[in-house]
Amino acid sequence: MKGIVLAGGSGTRLHPATLSINKQLLPVYDKPMIYYPVSVLMLAGIRDILIISSPEHLGNYQRLFGTGEQFGLTFSYAVQPRPEGLAQAFIIGRDFVGADDVALILGDNLFFGAGMGEMLERAAARKAGATVFAAYHVENPQAYGVVTLDRAGRPLRLVEKPSEPESTWAVTGLYFYDNQVLDIAADVKPSPRGELEITSVNEAYLERGQLHVERMSRGYAWLDTGTHDSLLEASEFVRTIQHRQGLQVACLEEIAYLQGFIGREQLVARGELFAKTNYGQNLLRLAREHDAAPPA
Repeated sequence: MKGIVLAGGSGTRLHPATLSINKQLLPVYDKPMIYYPVSVLMLAGIRDILIISSPEHLGNYQRLFGTGEQFGLTFSYAVQPRPEGLAQAFIIGRDFVGADDVALILGDNLFFGAGMGEMLERAAARKAGATVFAAYHVENPQAYGVVTLDRAGRPLRLVEKPSEPESTWAVTGLYFYDNQVLDIAADVKPSPRGELEITSVNEAYLERGQLHVERMSRGYAWLDTGTHDSLLEASEFVRTIQHRQGLQVACLEEIAYLQGFIGREQLVARGELFAKTNYGQNLLRLAREHDAAPPA
């Protein structure tokens, strides 16, 4: 399976902070926003990742991640000339995906919760159909795609930004698809607002009886960092978790090491590179703890 991070858009809701920088490069507490969606793909076991962004900002991502070898990953990059809807990612990324399955995540979404790794692995392991992640009881479902579920948790209907929502289950910016998505997205027609809606893609899977929903109920955090207030809230959330629990959120080197993508020498080298920060000290501590751990 391959992964796509959609990191385009003009970030108008964050102006003037984003007049000269792409919003997914803004910090969420101690690391760039884009680290958080990349970490989700890594937890799903995905190592081949395409970053899609606007022409003026794509070079910044290339400088940030390079080839990805420091994380045991392979990064590719593609230009989104104009933001024309989320489903456009599969048109731009068609050659990158090739014959593989693919996960799409939005560059301004943050996910956190015990058991998240198991949910991601389950979604990645499905051999057919699509999987969306739905967050329980959002306060303003009118702003999202909303899924209505039956009593068994199976999806009945999908509605994009409903004026009168019949459900509070909001579809988040994280999607897993089999290879059918390439042809489905290619056939999507622009909505009245002129966009290739991801809801149209998901509806196609629903009509085929191939749409699965992973429910993020109480205990999971899903944060959309697209406004000044939500960006601050996300930073405060990450700071609180890291300070109180003594662990890093979305530390790419840590995930890479624990997933077996990189070895101890690479972990230590990255820790030494950032040795003046808590981020770097966490990597060095992780290496020491594993050195001291008794053999299994």
